Amino acid sequence: MQLGTHIWSFTGFENTQGGIGGELARAGAAAERAGLTHLSVMDHFFQLEHLQPAETPMLEGYTALGHLAAHTSTVRLGMLVGGVTYRHPGLLIKTVTTLDVLSGGRAWFGIGAGWYEREHRGLGVHFPPTAERFERLEETLRISQAMWDPASTAPFEGKHFQLAETLCSPAPISSPRPPVMIGGEGERKTLRFVAKYADMTNMGTHSDLDGIRHKLEVLRKHCADVGRDFGSIQKTVLYNKARLGEDDVDGFVDLMSGYAEAGIDTVFLMPPANRPASEWIDAVAAPLVPRLAAL
Repeated sequence: MQLGTHIWSFTGFENTQGGIGGELARAGAAAERAGLTHLSVMDHFFQLEHLQPAETPMLEGYTALGHLAAHTSTVRLGMLVGGVTYRHPGLLIKTVTTLDVLSGGRAWFGIGAGWYEREHRGLGVHFPPTAERFERLEETLRISQAMWDPASTAPFEGKHFQLAETLCSPAPISSPRPPVMIGGEGERKTLRFVAKYADMTNMGTHSDLDGIRHKLEVLRKHCADVGRDFGSIQKTVLYNKARLGEDDVDGFVDLMSGYAEAGIDTVFLMPPANRPASEWIDAVAAPLVPRLAAL
């Protein structure tokens, strides 16, 4: 099993050397020292109210990933669940491509239907009904295929989006394109989209081990329906306890052994908000890397 980290809080970063940018760069360096394979940030503009007050610091995700690209050299970079509603898909795919080029082929494309209504309303972003958000998600996935097709710049005509040219130059360095990660656990639409379009899935934070086994079985059935090799999809989870400390490591490894047996390839951990992310990665995440790799 591989280990990644998901930076969800920037609280206190501004009080460290170099401020938020300095601590974010140190977190990237710590992730690489530790041997972490993936580093993600939130795709939100307000902090999530169930985690911290909405007014606490939050960075725009792709700018933050670009900063990390300049301060890392090996770890893969991306969103766990980018919001499909925040950016026009043509510009979004160009943004992901730019991250991939500037990072030397280390980007992945994380995407989902979006949900946080407050930040949409607050910043004046249209917040469509659920069914429409999933329609937009599928069109965005199709647009990514078109823009990352080196053999064609043909127009795209969808219900919600129309592109006169699917031109994307320079092309991604990742071959054949940045891996696509779809976040979420919805059995009828989300996991069907994973089977049809994605290279990676993130099951989020909502299911226990029995729930994960069930979701993976649903995904397996969707793969069979579309003729997809279930084993070709990287399965990831976000561990939902944001305060994993040194004293919790043995229990966490025992828990993850069940997830690995179920078929989970990668787990993302969330650094706590009450200590610098770089310090937590050195103290807690680094010792976990060889133990998880042995599962």
